[in-house]
Amino acid sequence: MAPVAAKVYDYLVIGGGSGGIASARRAASYGAKVAVIENNRWGGTCVNVGCVPKKIMWTAGSMAEMLHEAKGYGFDVSTNGFSWDKLKAKRDAYIVRLNGIYNNNLTREKVDQINGTAKFLDRETVEVEGTKYTAKHILIAVGGRAWIPNIPGAKEFGMTSDGFFELNYLPKKVALAGAGYIAIELAGIFKALGSDVTLFIRHETFLRTFDKDIRDTIFDSYKKMGVKIVTHAQASKIENKGTAEKKSLSVFYQTQNEAGQTVSEVLEGVEEFIWAVGREANTEPLNLSSAGVTLNQGGYIIVNEYQDTVVEGVHALGDVCGVAQLTPVAIAAGRKLSDRLFGGKKDAKLDYTNIPSVIFSHPTAGSVGLTEEEARAKYDQIKIYRTRFTQMHYAMTENYGDNKPPTMYKLVCAGPEEKVVGLHIVGKASDEILQGFAVAVKMGATKADFDNCVAIHPVAAEELVTLR
Repeated sequence: MAPVAAKVYDYLVIGGGSGGIASARRAASYGAKVAVIENNRWGGTCVNVGCVPKKIMWTAGSMAEMLHEAKGYGFDVSTNGFSWDKLKAKRDAYIVRLNGIYNNNLTREKVDQINGTAKFLDRETVEVEGTKYTAKHILIAVGGRAWIPNIPGAKEFGMTSDGFFELNYLPKKVALAGAGYIAIELAGIFKALGSDVTLFIRHETFLRTFDKDIRDTIFDSYKKMGVKIVTHAQASKIENKGTAEKKSLSVFYQTQNEAGQTVSEVLEGVEEFIWAVGREANTEPLNLSSAGVTLNQGGYIIVNEYQDTVVEGVHALGDVCGVAQLTPVAIAAGRKLSDRLFGGKKDAKLDYTNIPSVIFSHPTAGSVGLTEEEARAKYDQIKIYRTRFTQMHYAMTENYGDNKPPTMYKLVCAGPEEKVVGLHIVGKASDEILQGFAVAVKMGATKADFDNCVAIHPVAAEELVTLR
């Protein structure tokens, strides 16, 4: 029997997440014959176990906070509890609907959808479930996956951030390990919904890639809202004294006492333990060596500024490259790549400078541009403008006592013209405020440009154009 010929495409995209789908759709709009290969749910991390369901849970936590705030505004509010089950069911149904929208969009734009795991046979050919596919251009956009340390009980009794979205109840007592934005966001959600929360971090503080004023403000806010933060902590073992259905975990860990000495401690009675200690590139199934694609020491695919790997015709973008691991970055890079490959825009590429990012903490925070530390290392002349205040939203609230949620706004300016090279904000609605100001920073705005913008009153963001 003669071998079956490979199916031929102009563009094969491995990974049906946000970046891969965006690139596929853009390529198809130029008339390219395109297929996307996916071995899981369509939409990738963001839609299924990332940004979208996380934002829903963050909103639930924010709703809980506002219910507590309402009394200060004259409302006689009582609640009859919170149904995690109901929220989870609605959230999951919403995600399923989004999965379908992705499929429908691809179908409408005549992009073939292939379900299964891709494996490279050579630089132009991949195999999926025994069927071969070939293309002049192949994009690797398979994203990353969360990992769990190899310590006793970690995998058996713990879960990654993915597992958070599978929880069918709100644990009364929860512990998390991690110092990045995912750990901070989940800790804030649990606390806002009423859980007893302990956060283990390996160093003195968290969010260490963000500006010092952001991390210090959120760190202090979390401590005041009751999150127990254990610094210099390293979990060594997890045991379950309960049952599989009703866990009672003992978390064994090392930390430092006030004298700086390492001591061993145990946290008892934990119902759920979540590992948010990092993610790794999801490249293992791809057989990249057959294509000649190279990885860096961290296991991420090496690409140039045009998203090209060392192999002609093989490209990569998104979390699998380990740079600016944000959904909108992957989407933008994917569209730029297709503009270049199929749209005749030979110099199209994503500018990776001044990418805004938001932390859905409680309160939210946002950042664009250089941190103060980065700016001082790059420029000879730096001036910092900073303010801290309590937003008017909390003027009538009674539930916070002396610990009302903080707001901190900061501009990092460089040179005699005081170009705004960094903008860092913490406080209610920072997630919404940042987008517009990010445009100004991207355009090269100076402090004088900010000053020349008439303030909107009374809003918190007016402080950014009235800083002295």
